Amino acid sequence: MRSNTSDPTVCHSINVGSRFPTQQTPRKSKAKVLILHKSLSIFETLRLKLNAGKSTLACSLSRELYNRGKLSYILDGDNLRHGLNIDLGFKAEDRVENIRRVGEVAKLFADAGLICIASLISPYRKDRDACREMMRDSSFIEVYMNMSLQLCEARDPKGLYKLARAGKIKGFTGIDDPYESPLNCEIELKEKEGKCPSPVAMAEEVISYLEDKGFLQNQ
Repeated sequence: MRSNTSDPTVCHSINVGSRFPTQQTPRKSKAKVLILHKSLSIFETLRLKLNAGKSTLACSLSRELYNRGKLSYILDGDNLRHGLNIDLGFKAEDRVENIRRVGEVAKLFADAGLICIASLISPYRKDRDACREMMRDSSFIEVYMNMSLQLCEARDPKGLYKLARAGKIKGFTGIDDPYESPLNCEIELKEKEGKCPSPVAMAEEVISYLEDKGFLQNQ
């Protein structure tokens, strides 16, 4: 699906009729971009299964980085399940392999000098820690989107939570599959007064951290 807008960073949702629609990541300008920032991988990890806004945050973050002249690329967990991870399901062992593959790809992007934004559901602590071990600690930023179950269910237009509670979807994180909260995440994003902060506000919080830690300084 194409957009009529000329904004090279606009994100779109594309429904391909599967359990999870793909998310089109921001399109990059054809102009060459000089990489002047430190390379790193930003892992967004969700407390619950869906609808906490991980893909929306990833798009907003990529747009804000673009506006600052920083080159980034989004690895969206749902998109990857239509290609790289198409052979994986949602059993525990498949989730482990899903995160391992994303970590390896994120490492390649970071090695190439890009800011890689991995937007995915990663319920098991040991898998996230394994990804951290792939890279230097200073180049791995874990963003914990700590949103309540009530909020995620309220943001559920496809009714997946309802299906999970009825037992029609198995292995649903937060319902019949556990989520292990991070112990050492760099950034924790929380709801405010029962509402999810705006994508721009969350992106600005991440940007502020990156600026404070010197990741966006010219090299």
